[in-house]
Amino acid sequence: MNNEIQNNTNEAQFEEMRQQLNTLKKKLQQQEIVNDRIIRQSMKKTAGNISRRYYAIMVLCLLMIPYSYWAFVMLSGFSIPFWIFTCIVMLFCLGGTYYNSRNLSDSNMMTNNLVDVRRRMARAKKFDANWLFVGIPLIVVFLGWFMYESYMLHQDALGKSLFWGGCIGGIIGAIFGFSLHFKTQRQYQEIIDQIEDLTSE
Repeated sequence: MNNEIQNNTNEAQFEEMRQQLNTLKKKLQQQEIVNDRIIRQSMKKTAGNISRRYYAIMVLCLLMIPYSYWAFVMLSGFSIPFWIFTCIVMLFCLGGTYYNSRNLSDSNMMTNNLVDVRRRMARAKKFDANWLFVGIPLIVVFLGWFMYESYMLHQDALGKSLFWGGCIGGIIGAIFGFSLHFKTQRQYQEIIDQIEDLTSE
């Protein structure tokens, strides 16, 4: 009789423990879902910030084509080949920016496999980092040609103004460009770190 009572007690305790474990398991699953949703929302917001920056750059590149003709050729008397080179640089930048922006344009980022999303973010980050090896030489050639045109066409006060304006503009542009580049790199790394934290759990 005592053994039967003891067995019933043990079964009741086991059943209670099983229910507690099931409840804990459900809570953990719900917490994982919440964490996943929060991280995906943060990730999408950061990716959206980078995308908007890319779109602004693409619009600026397009606007620079007619503006540079007015500013360089019509207003300052620079050569047509210089303007053509400027247009090529702008179109090249636009193409590279558009190509990399496709890694961020996935509307299913909230539901896609995180491993795939991480791979795409890592690819975009690497492309953005490698872009310096192309962008810097192009800008150096552009600034060098700009200063040459300024010196050769206007060996007077206007030429000196254009020359020093180009120097100051180049320095400001370099500071602004590098700050944007490093900010974008940090944001890519934030997304990658968030994914790694979530997948490691």
